[in-house]
Amino acid sequence: MHGEVQEKGDRRGEAAETAEEGTAPNSSNGQEHYCEIKELVDLIESTASIGDYRMMQKKESHILVRRLKILLLLLEDVKELHGQVPETSSIPFSNLKKALLCAKELLITCSVGSKIYLTLENEAIMGRYHKVNQKLSEALKDLPYEELGVSHEVKEEIDIVRMHLKRSKGRTESQDAELAMDLMVVFSKDDERKADSAIIARLANKLELHSVVHLNTETIAVRKLVRESGGKNAESIQQVIELLNKFRRSAGLEDINVLDDPTFDNAFKKSLSLVIPDEFLCPISLEIMTDPVFIETGQTYERESIQKWLDSHQTYPTTRQPLAHSSLAPNYALRNLILQWCERNNFQLPIKYAASDTKSSSSIEGKEEVLSAVRNLSSNQLEVQRKASRKIRMLSKENPVNRILIAQSGGIAPLVQLLSYPDSKIQEHSVTALLNLSIDEANKKLIAREGAIPVIIDVLRNGSTAAKENSATALFSLSMVNDIKETIVLSNGIPPLVDLLQHGTMAGKKDAATALAHLCVDQANKTRAIEAGIIPPLLKLVKDSYMIDEVVSILYQLSLHQDGPQEIGQFSFIETLVDLTRDGTPTNKEWATTLLLSLASTNSSFMLIALQFGVLQNLIEISESGNARAQRKAKSLLKLMRRYEQI
Repeated sequence: MHGEVQEKGDRRGEAAETAEEGTAPNSSNGQEHYCEIKELVDLIESTASIGDYRMMQKKESHILVRRLKILLLLLEDVKELHGQVPETSSIPFSNLKKALLCAKELLITCSVGSKIYLTLENEAIMGRYHKVNQKLSEALKDLPYEELGVSHEVKEEIDIVRMHLKRSKGRTESQDAELAMDLMVVFSKDDERKADSAIIARLANKLELHSVVHLNTETIAVRKLVRESGGKNAESIQQVIELLNKFRRSAGLEDINVLDDPTFDNAFKKSLSLVIPDEFLCPISLEIMTDPVFIETGQTYERESIQKWLDSHQTYPTTRQPLAHSSLAPNYALRNLILQWCERNNFQLPIKYAASDTKSSSSIEGKEEVLSAVRNLSSNQLEVQRKASRKIRMLSKENPVNRILIAQSGGIAPLVQLLSYPDSKIQEHSVTALLNLSIDEANKKLIAREGAIPVIIDVLRNGSTAAKENSATALFSLSMVNDIKETIVLSNGIPPLVDLLQHGTMAGKKDAATALAHLCVDQANKTRAIEAGIIPPLLKLVKDSYMIDEVVSILYQLSLHQDGPQEIGQFSFIETLVDLTRDGTPTNKEWATTLLLSLASTNSSFMLIALQFGVLQNLIEISESGNARAQRKAKSLLKLMRRYEQI
């Protein structure tokens, strides 16, 4: 080892002497390679400084950055040669640069790209990580380490990095089952789900898209995505826009119609190369302002947008701090700057029409309506309470401001008390009102604090059909908060949900399945659900071809429990799964294959049964033409079958 280090030092000494004499014909080329290596160092350092990655890609991004930083050891070691880099290393270093540029592009996408798009297309993004890792591995393999005089210590580090890069997989090891289930429900074409609003709220929190600032940043990212897509991935982009607008409505913002909005056509489609200065864009609408106005904090908004906000909110748009007053003042200086910029760039301002002045007075009337209904919840007359609970139910259904106002007016406590009333209509209206109120994140904890969970579970056991269904959905919404989820489980909430799954209407079964899917993410709750008898009604739902994707995804979660496979892997149900791999929709095939793989991994007898029903040809077809995840699962199952054949 000592001799090798000495030899390396001698070689560097020779390089220095040659450089001093200035006679080496290749000294300029060596210097070029030295600059190239320095450029690679700068490239890695700039890539490592990106940071703040999206939730779904955070783990892979940090792993990739850690590996890139280790490459700095190699490059710093080579830089010590003072320009004497062998000519033979030119192409390998060029390949390394290409791989690093691909890595940087990917990490930038996962840092500033649309959060919604990156979540929906996570499988494809994981494939890009795999390709980057393979490119880096190949580039490192081709480097002439001996000629470069790289020390054994650094070479060992690089070999370890190469091994990890080569073994990296183009997929995530574990799915976020909760997130997958939510997205499945949100984009379901079957019908309108009562739980949609609750699911939207949870998705917004999980993706950190619940504040005006975050939503506006996401809107900019989506617009950039649309411009750069060139018409590709149209279905995915349409889903992104659809979900973004659901998040915006939940936060009290207007929809953004990126594809068809005339303002977008004029202001963006005809001027894709023209970048509008950020200070000219309204923070609410993200459109260029035609009538900019100040609010008391000094921030500027488009008059129409801020007026609409103030008509239905008691807080500032960006800070959510309480309003002191709602007076507006024209920002003439900014308007003049915008007009000058438009004239210089031949940019046509969109035409705006005056908003109606009736909204301010109607918002005051709406506030009085809420306060009156909350007071009537505590009336001594049953009919007045019935009408008041129905009124609160309707007021809290769509308007996020009303949900906050009802809670601030003390409406939650009397609603919880009304759940114990023997009147079935009051029970139904009250539990549905609490469901609507729970869409607001802060209200969830207020509802639980009033002791609502045991009473809602009691309504789930003994209420009317509609009350039971809405109780199940309310528990699902409330269970987004981990502490409340634990309270639901400890209050024995799983057995009545299983009972509704077994004996409820089709709508009730759907509500119960959605709630149970979320609760069964936890291993301990899988045990409780299996003991409560969840598997038989789930198997029946699949055989009846109802909610196939949702139900099979729950069965997959249960198959990961030690007691799950034996009860799930019934002869007739495996036949049903095989039928789905042949005749189902692409998503049906994906989930059926996923569940079969899980069962076969625990017991080869399940695989043999599936083979008897002709699953082999179905799997071959899925491995060639299924969606990305279905292909992976089918290939894994086929590989498992070949392994058992060899045994």
